[in-house]
Amino acid sequence: MGQRRDGVAREGGRKRLTARDWADAALSAMGEGGLPAVAVEPLAARLGTTKGSFYWHFANRESLIEAALDRWEQKSTEAIIAGLAAEPDPGTRLRRLFAEASERAAHDPLEVSLPASAGHPRVAAVLSRVTERRVGYLAQLFSALGFPPDEAHRRALLAYTAYLGHTQLVHAVPQTLPAGEDGRRYLDSVLDTLMTAAPES
Repeated sequence: MGQRRDGVAREGGRKRLTARDWADAALSAMGEGGLPAVAVEPLAARLGTTKGSFYWHFANRESLIEAALDRWEQKSTEAIIAGLAAEPDPGTRLRRLFAEASERAAHDPLEVSLPASAGHPRVAAVLSRVTERRVGYLAQLFSALGFPPDEAHRRALLAYTAYLGHTQLVHAVPQTLPAGEDGRRYLDSVLDTLMTAAPES
């Protein structure tokens, strides 16, 4: 019980669900209704299975929440960073990162709903890891653009807070933001500002 056993074995003519299937369903539920929406019976109904499938993979609800948060961390941060690794130019990588992350966040309510659940210890832990990873990666890019370490970190924080604010507006009051090509130009202008060195005094 509780041990993950991924596979393609079939029972009753249906594909046996994996722990990842459950984690993805839990993430969808979190995006729709926050942590309270992660309940075994509704998720089983959503997946077209029984609670027995859940207990095949997880010991309890908390272990499912942990698996779902790990999955979110991988999909929303590590996979995006890995997808940029082949781009040699840090400026281009920064622009691609902002464009791809902003586009993804516009369709992912978890970027807004998870911070709202930061009082939960597991959510707080993953948000701390993800924030450190994202800001650290941004700081690396600004360093590669020639900014000294302290300034690179400061600009990374500014970039990340701009991203979070943009994401919040997209979900809460999207009409306040320019759309389409104007929206892309707006994000480019934000990055132009962040990537421009301060004039020497």
